[in-house]
Amino acid sequence: MGTRPYHARPLPRPPPMTPLTTFALAFGLTLAALVVTLVTGLRWRVKRRRAVHIGSVVVALGCFGWTIAAAYRVGTLYDLPAAGWIYPVHMFLARVATLCLLLPTISGIAILLGDGGHARHRKLAFFAFGMVVLAAVTGAWMLSAAPRIDVLAG
Repeated sequence: MGTRPYHARPLPRPPPMTPLTTFALAFGLTLAALVVTLVTGLRWRVKRRRAVHIGSVVVALGCFGWTIAAAYRVGTLYDLPAAGWIYPVHMFLARVATLCLLLPTISGIAILLGDGGHARHRKLAFFAFGMVVLAAVTGAWMLSAAPRIDVLAG
């Protein structure tokens, strides 16, 4: 019994993802979940779509938290203040976008509790999505303008 059969051997572990790859994956999943949330929210009166809508909101918020954590790790790889004026602009927009995501979440809970306001909820959702996209554009601009720290040290 010296060696285990081939099918019982453990699989080799894949190399860990880089912080930038982790961020890209988290952000892509966040955007996908937000799009599912927006699409299912347009027809929320269909009961099965409402369940998908609420589930996608939970997934989107969880992915968004993962994206924020991954973004902070990516930020340690770059000299972000060296990017210039776009750095404080992006940080401001990222914080505003985060707060904007709370608005449709709160108005959605109010709708579930019996308050109307569907039109307001829809406007808040699209506004929050727009702010996330704006923060993403400025974040990409900031990363393209910031030098990597390991390049500076080398």
